[in-house]
Amino acid sequence: MILAENIKSWARELGFDKVGIARAGTTPGGERLREWLNRGHQAGMNWISENIGKRLDPEQVLPGARSVISLAMNYYSAAEQYPDRLKISRYAWGTDYHQVLGDTLKQLVRRIEDTWPGSRNLWYVDTGPVMEKAWAQQAGLGWNGKNNILISRDYGTWLSLGEIITTLDLAPDAPEVDHCGSCTKCIEVCPTGALVEPYVVDARRCISYWTIEHKGEFPAEIAGKMSGWVFGCDICQDVCPFNRFQKPTGLPGDFAPRPEILSIDTWQKLDEEQFAEMTRKSPLRRPGLAGMRRNLKAAGALRDR
Repeated sequence: MILAENIKSWARELGFDKVGIARAGTTPGGERLREWLNRGHQAGMNWISENIGKRLDPEQVLPGARSVISLAMNYYSAAEQYPDRLKISRYAWGTDYHQVLGDTLKQLVRRIEDTWPGSRNLWYVDTGPVMEKAWAQQAGLGWNGKNNILISRDYGTWLSLGEIITTLDLAPDAPEVDHCGSCTKCIEVCPTGALVEPYVVDARRCISYWTIEHKGEFPAEIAGKMSGWVFGCDICQDVCPFNRFQKPTGLPGDFAPRPEILSIDTWQKLDEEQFAEMTRKSPLRRPGLAGMRRNLKAAGALRDR
């Protein structure tokens, strides 16, 4: 018990808002993942089906794994959308969460290994074969909502997740239970019908997939329903009743909005060099300038040059 409490205390000192522990073993929800893949809901994200054995068994990732530490960081910025601001998913307003959480997880792992030198530990931030939401629910951080996003009673949906798979045998926390009840607001509001049923997202219809992961032009049936979003989409989060519990992030220096990124005028004459500089340490680098121009044109926010 002391081991677990020490690690949780260190995690909070480093800036994590929630931390919980689950026993390593068969990944919860593995059969649902197989069904989701068999239905083709991954669209062009074929990397999800790679190393599926590792996704379903942490010990294939780290032999001797005994525990999975799940951690969450609140990225909610109190700034609101307004008419001349681009519709960019809130998590991408500031510094890339991969870097913020990754840098912090490195520090936490270093402290763990300094304290228990014989332990072996691997950390991930959406960068490896780990089912983050499944382990976060198992560790008590929240539950996987009908919009397929982790929901916390403390912070709503505005959490970025990271994990440490460890050989330490740590006292586990109780899993969180589902509190969505009969609510279907997220399903009803999705403009493209991507939430094909409760807890199931079809990426082939998802605005976030098309604006971030997809290469090439949009199909007509998607382009006409993007509701002005140019990177990601927060529609199903904005209507979630649990987001009335949202709290401003404790790391405003990292997650506060960058005004230049959200400004429509910024993007009108941007070249590759300017794009690289403006998006340094930003998630907006993923689609590249060509991808962002495609998104902006589809949203009617970019004039032809």
